[in-house]
Amino acid sequence: MAISYETAQHLLSVHGQGHLLRFWERLDEAQRRSLLSQIEALDFETLAQMQAALQLRSRTVAYDDIEPAPVLSLTAEERADMRRVGEEVLRSGEVGVVLVAGGQGSRLGFEGPKGAFPIGPITNAPLFAVHARKLLALKTRYGFQLPFYIMTSEANDAQTREFFEEHAYFGLVPEGVHFFVQGMWPALFEDGRIVLERPDRIFFSPDGHGGVLAALRASGMLADMEKRGLRMIFYFQVDNPLVEIAEPVCLGVHQTRQADITVKVCAKRDPEEGLGVVAVRGARTLIVEYTELSREQKHARLPNGDLKFRFGSVAIHVFSLSFLQREAGVRLPLHLAHKKVPYCDDEGRIIRPDKPNAYKFEKFIFDVLPDAERVVNLEFRREDEFSPVKNATGHDSPDTARRDLMRKYARWLTECGITVPRGANGELIYRVEIDPAFAADVETFREKLPPDLKITGDLLLA
Repeated sequence: MAISYETAQHLLSVHGQGHLLRFWERLDEAQRRSLLSQIEALDFETLAQMQAALQLRSRTVAYDDIEPAPVLSLTAEERADMRRVGEEVLRSGEVGVVLVAGGQGSRLGFEGPKGAFPIGPITNAPLFAVHARKLLALKTRYGFQLPFYIMTSEANDAQTREFFEEHAYFGLVPEGVHFFVQGMWPALFEDGRIVLERPDRIFFSPDGHGGVLAALRASGMLADMEKRGLRMIFYFQVDNPLVEIAEPVCLGVHQTRQADITVKVCAKRDPEEGLGVVAVRGARTLIVEYTELSREQKHARLPNGDLKFRFGSVAIHVFSLSFLQREAGVRLPLHLAHKKVPYCDDEGRIIRPDKPNAYKFEKFIFDVLPDAERVVNLEFRREDEFSPVKNATGHDSPDTARRDLMRKYARWLTECGITVPRGANGELIYRVEIDPAFAADVETFREKLPPDLKITGDLLLA
C-alpha cells in the first residue's frame, strides 16, 4: 500500500520537491497510485548527498599525490603453483560468481538486454550463453555448479529472466542462478529538483555498478552467500566475452595473499584509453578514472619507456565475502554525469532536449578499494581476457570482440600443435569457435582435443 497523498505532499514539501505532485488533479487512479509508490521509494538521505555533489561538481579533484600501485606479475612456475591452490579453492565449494548485467544493448543498435547480444563468431551465441557455458565447464571440471548471482536493472529484469528460461539456462541448473535488481536513482536538475519525466512518472536511472553492494544486501543475496558458506566472490561485467570466470590462478593468489580484493589489471592500449588506473595514495589503493587524470599523468613515461600509469582495471575482481559484507552498509562516493534527460514542462508536455539538461548519478564498485586492508593488483594478458563490447564500431565493438575470441581459440589450437590456416596478413582464413562448455581453458582443451584434427574450413567445437 503506497503512502497517502497527504503524507507524500508533506514529505515533498519538507525536501523542496513539491513540484512532483503538480499534475495530481489530471491523473487517473492508477497513475496516482504509481506516482505515490515512486515517491515512497525515494531515499531522501541519498537525495541530500546528490544535491551536495551537485554543489561540489565544479571542484576539480586533484590527484597530484598519487603513484602507480604495485602490480603482481607471475612467472610460469608461480602461475602453476597458484593454479593448484585455486583449484583446491574451487573444489571446496566456497566460490560464488556475480555478474553485473543491468545494461541495455541500445548503443549497439540492439533491442533488449546487452547480455542477449549475439557474439559467437559462428553460432551467434549471446553474451549470456558465453558466460553461462563457462560456469558449466567449471561444474564439469570441479563437480558442482558455482552459485551464479546476476544483477539486472528494472529496465531489463523481466527480459533477462525470460531469456534464461527460453534457453533452458544454457545448461545450468536453474536453482543455482539467482537474479536480483539494482537500485534506481532520480536525475536532478541543476537546482536540485528531481526530474519529472511524465506527469505521473519520476525519471529514474540505474545507480551504477557500485550499486551491486546495496542490491546484494537488500535482495538477501549476501545472506544467501553466507548461508552457502562462500568465502570468495568473483565479480565481472556482462560485456566482456573473453573473461575467464573464477580463473584458478587468480583465486589462488587471492587465497594465498589473504586479500580483501584482488583486481585484475592489464597494460593500457595507449595513454588515452578509457581505463581507470590503479594507484596508491598514502597507504591506500585506489582506481583513478581516466577522466580524472591530467594529460601529463596519462602520458608520463618511465625511464624504460613504459607509461608511468600503465595498468588499467577492467572490472574483473575477486572479493572476500567478509569484506563485501562490511562494505554493503557504506555510502560510496557519487559520480555524476550531465546528460540529456526527458522531462515534463509546466504544461505537462514531454520535452526531449537536444543538449544536456540534468544530472544522473552513479556509484562505482572500485570506490571500495581505499577501505581494503589487503589489495592485490594481478596482471593478466589482455589478449586472453579482455575485449569488451561497448561501441557499435571501432575499438571495443562486436567486430573486435569476435576477432579476439577467434584469435584466442587459434592460440589454443597452435599451443596444442594444430596448424591454423592464416592469410598473408596473419589473420585466420576460417572462423573458429569453441563452446566454453567444451573447454574453458587451454589445459582442458588439450585433454579434449579430437585426434588428428585438421582445419579445412570453419571450425566449431562443442
